[in-house]
Formats: sequence, structure tokens, C-alpha cells
Amino acid sequence: MYSLTVSVFAIGGLIGSLMVGMLVTRFGRKGTVVNSTVLVFIAGSLMGFSRICHSPEMVIFGRFITGIHSGISLSVVPMYLGEIAPKNLRGFIGLMPSIFICIGVFSAQLLGLHELLGKEEHWPLFLSLVVIPTFVQLMLLPWFPESPRYLLIEKHNVHATITALKWYRARCNIQAEIEEMQEEQRSLFTVETVSVWQLLLDPTVRWQVLSVVVINIGMQLSGIDAIWFYTNDIFENAGIPAPEIPYTTVGTGAIEIIAGLLGCFTIERLGRRPLIIGGFGVMGLCCAGITFSLVLQTHVHFMKYVSVGCVVGIIAGFCIGPAGVPFLITAELFKQSHRPAAYTVGGALNWMSNFTIGFIFPFLQMLAGSYCYLVFSSVCLVVAVYVFFVIPETKNKTFMEISQMFATKEAVVESQALSQPDQLKLKKMNGYGTLENGSLEFDSSSSGP
Repeated sequence: MYSLTVSVFAIGGLIGSLMVGMLVTRFGRKGTVVNSTVLVFIAGSLMGFSRICHSPEMVIFGRFITGIHSGISLSVVPMYLGEIAPKNLRGFIGLMPSIFICIGVFSAQLLGLHELLGKEEHWPLFLSLVVIPTFVQLMLLPWFPESPRYLLIEKHNVHATITALKWYRARCNIQAEIEEMQEEQRSLFTVETVSVWQLLLDPTVRWQVLSVVVINIGMQLSGIDAIWFYTNDIFENAGIPAPEIPYTTVGTGAIEIIAGLLGCFTIERLGRRPLIIGGFGVMGLCCAGITFSLVLQTHVHFMKYVSVGCVVGIIAGFCIGPAGVPFLITAELFKQSHRPAAYTVGGALNWMSNFTIGFIFPFLQMLAGSYCYLVFSSVCLVVAVYVFFVIPETKNKTFMEISQMFATKEAVVESQALSQPDQLKLKKMNGYGTLENGSLEFDSSSSGP
């Protein structure tokens, strides 16, 4: 029953992620986030009243519904933020969800201490606390505009797009940003949202799809879930006294927040690639470090502290980049028509990998012992190498510019042809992806009609 209660959350997350494409097309980005909050209130009520009703099934079903909501939100929120953010702040804003996830984890670890809500009689209240942040969201989010890109490209509502952009861009010229959206709209063969099957069969986005697959599977198979699920066991094996383990775990939660903030405030300076390559690299080295420390700790006393340090390194490395950058990159690599299907693919792989690693890790640990972490080390290093050689830097670039990076050789030739003197020239863009004077400048030598 306990195993089912734990794992059913990931099953719900998988189902929620598969619903994303349909929901964001029908209700929009903001509309999906607002409408899905009803799931949290249902789940919170089921878990909160489960003891009174003497029904553990209510906890299991509540966890399942919470998982569905998490699967939806984990894809839709980065999509929404990526579309409303100016390009020079897209990385910073795109990593904010991972920061608040870290804050949520830390809050749960803190409230779960025995001195607070960690007592047996308090756990129904503890589980039902999910309704509080959801209530705050429900009170505030309806006042925010929908994604301007969704309003213009998919709904063709220019007036609503202008209103939304004025709300989000109080101090910049929005005309050029609208023109950039219209250029993206014209570049699409169809403004209809493509299905997952159409996305997988589209040869023009093959490398983007492969990149989403690699980084989302790598994010979960990096070993972070094994570390989170079994942190207490690792600390116990390291010799930390049992009464002190909950406080040590809370300390790792604080480290998550600090590392997440470090990534958030440096992503626009360093770029996406250094954070995700560096994060996976640190995780790979620390996973290998855990293996050697666990093997040697029976012979070398201080090795147990090395294993704790490696756990902290894995968590910090993950929160700096791999925790949030994959969701941001998923938004940046695809145009409007392909983005919902891409998030569906990435989210589904994320949750399936999450469930798989949580399920097989105990068996892997029994079979390989301390050497099981070498599997995670290999995965991290492979993903880091793939990102280094395949995924370009997307910092401060428009969605159209990013799409052109992945274009085929024929498309590159066409783009070079468009750079001839008889074509119109664009003035240098400022940080928001708009023209400095909001206008186009024609070459005086142009001889075209």
C-alpha cells in the first residue's frame, strides 16, 4: 500500500503530461493553469479527510489526482512563462518554476519535522496543505493576460495581443515584437497545433525532438530521483545518527534553493549550455564519487563524509541547470504549432523515467551495490557530451532565430540567399527582440519591385 501510494503520483503525472497538448490548444496557457486548480482542491479534500473516513484509498486517489495536476503544470507553466517573457529575460523567468519547486520541497521537509507536522496525528493536515498555494494562485492568476503568442498565432486576436503585450511590456516598443510573431505565423505551414505523432514524423524538427528526448530522459536517469527517494538511507549508511537525519535532509533542501537561485541569476550571463553541461558534469563526477566513497568507507573513516558531500554536489548540480533548463529549452526549440506536442513528449518521458528509476533503483542497488551509481554517472556524462555537440546556445535569440539554427542545409542556403544586397536589412535588435526604431530600413541599392 505504501509503495502504491508513493508511485501513483508519477502515474498521475504521466497522464497529466499526455493531456497538455489538448488542454493548451482548447483553453490557452493561462486558462489551462487556472482550470486545472480544481484538481488540487479535490485531491486536498480527499487526503485531508482520509483519516476521518478511515479510508487509505482516499490518500492513494488524492496522490493520483495531485500527480495529474503536477503533470499538467510542469509542462504548461514553463510554456506560458517562455511565451510571455522578453527574450533577454526568458532564461531567468524560465528557471523560476524550478526555484519554487525547490522552495516547495524545502517547505515540505521543514514542516515534516517531528516538532511541526511530522507527528502521526497531523499527517492528513500536512497532505492537504497543497490547497494553500493553489488558492493563492487562483486568486491572482485570472488577473494576468493570456500568452500574447497564443492570442495572435493561434487565435488571430490582434487587439487582445496588443493589450496583453502592453500589460507585460510597459516600457518598450511592442510593434516589432508583434511583427516577429507574425513572421513566425507566416513561416508555419499551418497554425493548427500538430499532434505528437505529426511531431515525431516531421523531419524538419528531428534534431529538436531528439534533443528534448535526451535531456528529459537524462534529467530523470541522472540519479537525482534515487538520491531524493533514498537520501535518508544514504545518510544512514554514511553513519549520521538517525535522529539527526531529518535535519540533514532539510539542509539539503536549503542547498537546493541556493543552487537554483545561482542558476537563475547567472543563466542570462552564462547561457543555457554552460549551466546544463556543467550541472550534468558535476552530477556525473559526484555519482562516481559516491561509488568510491561507499566502497572505501569501511577502510577509510572520512569517506562517509565524502559520500554526504557527493550527495550535496549531485543536488546542487541538478538544481543549477538540469532541474529547470530542459523545460526552458523545450519552449525555445520549437515554433508555436509544435510546442504543445513537444511538451507532451518531454513531459511523458520525464514522468515515465521518474517512475522507472523509483521502481528499479532498489533492485539495481541489490544487484550492483555501491556500483549502481556508476550507471547514473555514465548517463550524466553522455547527456553533457550530447548537449555540447548538438544543442546550440539559445540565449537572447528569438524563436525564429533558434528554429533557423536547426534548419536543414537547403534552408541554410536559402537564408544565405536572403542576405544578398538586394534584400531589405534590419536594424540591430535591442534586448527585447524589437527594432531599435521599430521600423525596417531598405538598402538604397535595392532594385526589386
